[in-house]
Amino acid sequence: MRLTNTIRDYGFIAKSLHWGTAALFLFSYLSVYFRHWFTESGTSASSKALQLHLSFGVTIGVVVVLRIIWRIANKTPNSEPGTQLQKLAAHIGHLTLYLAIVIMVATGYMGTGTDTKFFNIFNIPKFADTVLFQSIVVDLLKTDFKAFEKVVDYIHKDIMGSLLMWMLIIGHVLAALYHHFILKDRTIIKMTYDKSA
Repeated sequence: MRLTNTIRDYGFIAKSLHWGTAALFLFSYLSVYFRHWFTESGTSASSKALQLHLSFGVTIGVVVVLRIIWRIANKTPNSEPGTQLQKLAAHIGHLTLYLAIVIMVATGYMGTGTDTKFFNIFNIPKFADTVLFQSIVVDLLKTDFKAFEKVVDYIHKDIMGSLLMWMLIIGHVLAALYHHFILKDRTIIKMTYDKSA
């Protein structure tokens, strides 16, 4: 398998970044749901689950930046045959998914009231302890962390996390399955493994 993309298929790096992002999202959701469903607030187990969630979130942020850089620097395989409307919908869907991931990561970090102990390797200071927080939130917006956190948490948890991200992920999966089973094109094959290649 080639490292880079071709006009026919995605390369190993693009595939790894794509499926890595999917796995990281799964682990991120599992850790936060485990925390809410199976731990008591303020316990060690709750704190560990939160730190796992934060660590996965930071990793998603890094991987998404790498994906965006790789996508800009690398050609993408040719589109499958389809109408202009289908191609536009696919393009808008991908852009929306990228934007939603960036918003999820950013709001997750900005609304966290604790440092991230990144997989217990090193610490990432919470947003409230940064110069950006002081200059944007305190000096420019004239508010404190408590009021800021309420808004950012609402975006991260209620709008994005429990609603919009699920809709986008399910839509992405259903579109891929539609291409594979109804249109019978190479959309999924380009991002997995082509036995005929």
